[in-house]
Amino acid sequence: MFLGLTLARMEGCRLAVNDLACRRGERVLFRGLSFELKAGEVLQVVGPNGTGKSSLLRILAGLLGPFAGTVERSGAIGLIDERPALDEHLPLGRALEFWARIDAPSPPAPNLGLGDLLDVPVRYLSTGQRKRAALARLLGQQAAVWLLDEPLNGLDADMARGCEQLVAGHCQAGGIALVASHQPFALPGLKTLAIADYAP
Repeated sequence: MFLGLTLARMEGCRLAVNDLACRRGERVLFRGLSFELKAGEVLQVVGPNGTGKSSLLRILAGLLGPFAGTVERSGAIGLIDERPALDEHLPLGRALEFWARIDAPSPPAPNLGLGDLLDVPVRYLSTGQRKRAALARLLGQQAAVWLLDEPLNGLDADMARGCEQLVAGHCQAGGIALVASHQPFALPGLKTLAIADYAP
């Protein structure tokens, strides 16, 4: 594993929010949310649909402005949500190559079962295949902070365990992970935040 490069990129990573609030339309989804994650820590955000889990990740990624409060980030951010950042019209292999030319050189990704799909246009991939492709893209980024929205959706049991192992390895290497998921996530040292506790 590329520990020298990884540890250099992870050094000093941090993610903190203070008194955060989110409004979508006329509805405030949550308010008064505060937490801090440092190198090696992982947090799972749980809650029913519509309580603001995905909105929280988009705020943390800088894609959505908070209604109130502040976000502090140190380290590059990598986000996986329902919209993988891959050109729908390109074959998967070419879509991944596009990002590989932009990202820093990285070692081969773990086996994510994508070898037979490289010639398939991204738009034809199933939910699970898209998730695996997004994981491959995330690994290529070598981002210090991983924001994962329902990362186990569409994955079979073996691949779900593999995803958990990838996240565990990322945190062991000094990265940070924040996981929004309805499903149990088996990780050492996992903390849990119930976002419904911060509903107004």
